[in-house]
Amino acid sequence: MAKNWYVIHTYSGYENKVKTNLEKRVESMNMEDKIFRVLVPMEDEIEIKNGKKKVAKRKVFPGYVLVEMEMTDDSWYVVRNTPGVTGFVGTGAKPIPLLEHEVVSILRQMGVEEVRTHVDYSINQSVRVASGPFKDFVGVVREILEDKGKLRVSVSMFGRETPVELDFAQVEKID
Repeated sequence: MAKNWYVIHTYSGYENKVKTNLEKRVESMNMEDKIFRVLVPMEDEIEIKNGKKKVAKRKVFPGYVLVEMEMTDDSWYVVRNTPGVTGFVGTGAKPIPLLEHEVVSILRQMGVEEVRTHVDYSINQSVRVASGPFKDFVGVVREILEDKGKLRVSVSMFGRETPVELDFAQVEKID
């Protein structure tokens, strides 16, 4: 059974309470092998009051909580019957898991973890730029910055080799 991220709907303002309640239920009902992580997506927001900067946490999706779990009848029941949960996000009775790129985007935005992206590029490999200001330029991979999710690519511009830094998603291999 595959684990996926699901979105549960809660009463607005009860997100943290639902997170706490669900984590307690997972532990008391021995569901640690089915329900793994519960997150309330938050981001830092800088407020300026009376000329002073203050960093405050703000809920990214008020009224929603993310749950990483294996969807079984038992795990569904535990989550669905947690106080404050009004239901799963999905069509009809079947919850729909988030897509991988949605999860990566949310986790990065929160700074929870840098999701490892499998890099299928190598030094001196030719690539085509798929998006951005250098779209359709062809270049050669000079450096792989795995921790940043970027490549340094040397492209030819006006007859000169010019290094550009691109996201993994901005380039494609040339066969």
